[in-house]
Amino acid sequence: MKKVILCMLMVFATSVSVMAQKQAIYDRSSIKCMGVELDGSQTLRVLGYGRNRSDAKEQAMKNAVWAVVFDGIREGVSGCNMRPLVTEVNARERYEDYFNVFFADGGEYKKYVTLRDTKKRSANKSKDKVGYSYEMTIRVLRSQLKARLKADNVIDKDHL
Repeated sequence: MKKVILCMLMVFATSVSVMAQKQAIYDRSSIKCMGVELDGSQTLRVLGYGRNRSDAKEQAMKNAVWAVVFDGIREGVSGCNMRPLVTEVNARERYEDYFNVFFADGGEYKKYVTLRDTKKRSANKSKDKVGYSYEMTIRVLRSQLKARLKADNVIDKDHL
């Protein structure tokens, strides 16, 4: 009887552990819209993950721009532009060289990100065995980013 109970506890503990890991992976890419400014920029709450704090912050900025360009913003307040800038099928593969340079560490994506809406001590920081996670408020300059992608012929001139 004790062996059966012990075995059931082991199975339960393992399943809870697996579910917790899946949830942690999902949360690392969490992006929520906090609002849209009159200049067309979007204020986002973004989670980044990295080996240290600066890597986690940079990854959060990359995640914000990536979501605006490719994924669109699905969560947060209504009124946010949910549609991604690049809607072309297989655009990530077609313009892979362009986006590899654009999203490189310290790359061009930083021109379209500001921390203007960040308040002191508003960032959620945590550390685990692998690295740091950093959730922060970021403003993405969507209209300027759209103009850049049009100028570089990544999206059509008559797009959106």
